[in-house]
Amino acid sequence: MGEQAPFGRMVAAHRRRLGLTQEDLATATGLSVRSIRDVENGRVVRPRPSTVRLLADAFDLSADDRSSFIRAAGPDPSGLPKERPRQLPLAVPQFVGRHAELAVLDACLDEQVARPSVVVFAVSGMPGIGKTSLALHWAHRVADRFPGGQLYVNLRGYDAMDAVEPADALRGFIEALGVQPNRIPADVEGRTGLYRSLLAHRRMLVVVDNARDSAQVRPLLPGTGGCVVVVTSRDRLSDLIAAECAQPLNLNVLTDDESMSLLAARLGARRLAAEPVAAADIISATGRLPLALSIVAAHAAVHPGFPLDAIAAGLHADDARLDALADGDVRAAFSWSYLALSRPAARLFRLLGLHPGPDLTVGAAAALLGRSPADVTPLLRELTRLHLLTEHVPGRYTFHDLLRAYAAELTRSSEPADERRAALHRLFDHYLHSAYPAAVSLQPQWTTIDPVEPLPSNASSPARGHDEALAWFAAEHQVLVRAVRQAAETGFDAYAWQLAWTLTTFFAPRGLWHDQFVVQQSALAAAERSDDLAGQAIANRMLSRAETRLGDLDNAEARLRRALDLYGRLGDPANQAQTLHNHAELCYMRGRPDEGLVHGYEALRLYRLAGNRAGEARTLNAIGWLHAATGDYHQAITSCADALAQQRASDDRNGQAATLDSLGFAYYRLGEHKRAADCYEQAIQLFRDSADRYHEAETLLRLGEVREAMADTAEAADAWRRAARIFDDLGDPAAEDTRRRLARLSR
Repeated sequence: MGEQAPFGRMVAAHRRRLGLTQEDLATATGLSVRSIRDVENGRVVRPRPSTVRLLADAFDLSADDRSSFIRAAGPDPSGLPKERPRQLPLAVPQFVGRHAELAVLDACLDEQVARPSVVVFAVSGMPGIGKTSLALHWAHRVADRFPGGQLYVNLRGYDAMDAVEPADALRGFIEALGVQPNRIPADVEGRTGLYRSLLAHRRMLVVVDNARDSAQVRPLLPGTGGCVVVVTSRDRLSDLIAAECAQPLNLNVLTDDESMSLLAARLGARRLAAEPVAAADIISATGRLPLALSIVAAHAAVHPGFPLDAIAAGLHADDARLDALADGDVRAAFSWSYLALSRPAARLFRLLGLHPGPDLTVGAAAALLGRSPADVTPLLRELTRLHLLTEHVPGRYTFHDLLRAYAAELTRSSEPADERRAALHRLFDHYLHSAYPAAVSLQPQWTTIDPVEPLPSNASSPARGHDEALAWFAAEHQVLVRAVRQAAETGFDAYAWQLAWTLTTFFAPRGLWHDQFVVQQSALAAAERSDDLAGQAIANRMLSRAETRLGDLDNAEARLRRALDLYGRLGDPANQAQTLHNHAELCYMRGRPDEGLVHGYEALRLYRLAGNRAGEARTLNAIGWLHAATGDYHQAITSCADALAQQRASDDRNGQAATLDSLGFAYYRLGEHKRAADCYEQAIQLFRDSADRYHEAETLLRLGEVREAMADTAEAADAWRRAARIFDDLGDPAAEDTRRRLARLSR
């Protein structure tokens, strides 16, 4: 009993901090007053995990305080994660050399065992020097000395478009350590605190690969304990060495002996012994850079009949294709590997330099080449076999950054301008005519666009059904964002704004408003440059939606007025109606519900004129919401009931969810709390079924308000916790307001 007294005192202290009586805490947690009294008095030797979690939730603790609170309750009361992650990727099978560096790593590890502390190694050097190979080789060799497991992340620090943010890396680590996603804080400070708490009593090995700079690494460092962190970077990470006392390991090129050992491991000692001069020439020409040596060795391995002196001669070709990069010997190695390709594979490699990245599929490669996926698949295998491309996940390929630069340079120097443009045309056509049907599957009730006609060579395979479309957008999300910008920058203006429209069907339900803002800016610039009124109208309207959610209401309203004018000039009543619908919603947000009703009724008239039943129903719902905002709840219910009947007849499930949410609001204001809660529960389920997480969270907030009014504080707290988890996942600032509601409820 005595060992639990500190936990009981901690519970009492937190309760008093919030000004709660034991009865108040019982109400907030659903526990009995007697249970709380027994915990505080130390009569409960080991509280149940559920009890500890309920108390922690009621106290609304920070990540660090929550971890301390849980530990104080006794040995692993919450089920503190017991996972022992083993995330290390495959090490290089024929690792050679680096004896001095390995000795330094081993010595520091031995010293740390004697004096436990966090040890950080900063492994730096030029591209291709073998930083990752060294880190993984040593990590695998000593893995059994870390009973807590091993964590690994590739930060992709030198990919300007796709570097991993510390917050995302932390999320991956925390999930690997067994924490449920809905318990992970939204901000980087909260995640850092939780991560360090989880590692405080573990002995773990953490490999942080390909870091851009010290700032990208610092949040990933444990705070205390017996962990070892190995960081690899092209940067010397001087700040990390100065402030965190990281041990520097600056790698140089291999020695001649080590280089010969690398070639022997790949090609066999007998082949080298038969041509020692040629082998030495290869080593000299590659500058003893491990990456360059590996590429040449791969080429020689797949051509066992090629004399080594011919391979060496190729490395001395007078070729300036990689002058923009620091190391000419890498260029020579890449050049020879490229020249060994079959002609179709070589052309594919060049054209891949046009792809925006960060990765691509067989279909995208086929579009660039203007061939079928079946024709391209063996060419991709050829590129991966020679290490010019990597299949990093099944069916998706990526470049090493040096190889990407090399391919891009080859494209500029070897492909005529009209061929480059034709390849880009095929690529954007592939993405648009894959994205458009997927967008319609996600939002079948939306007013569609008229996409450009597909090219005769287009061989896209559209996703089938809602779930497949959702998965396709999730996989291609980053590629499509880059493709919109690239299309706008290269003069494919119609593809830019139309691809941006398709992305909105994926972004809006997930609250990805910043991404929406970025792509619609590119879309609007492209449409204005080509004087495309339809593109300008839709980009203005979609940009307004993003600005509305991001809080820039003045600009959002100006863009809606511009879109309405453009749709009027185009004679497009359906899109005029949609723009007026959006304007009605914005008027509500700006405290002008009466003006919003004027826009709503005009939108309703235009939808009926256009025969757009789905739009008519959704606008009836908006009108109902605005009537409720003016206090006319009975008219609100009448309008929403008409909307709901139409939406059920057309099976517009997402529309039904929005209308049920409005009905819940009207019933709540009338004091009919039970009917309001029933409407909100139905809406939440429908939003969840259609993967509309943003609006699911908004409705959960309102459900919590109703439950609180019904004096059902446990259900209110549950609804707000669920909302907070979704807002956290979406990175939406509404999460903080939701947590304030929970804290108020506890008090």
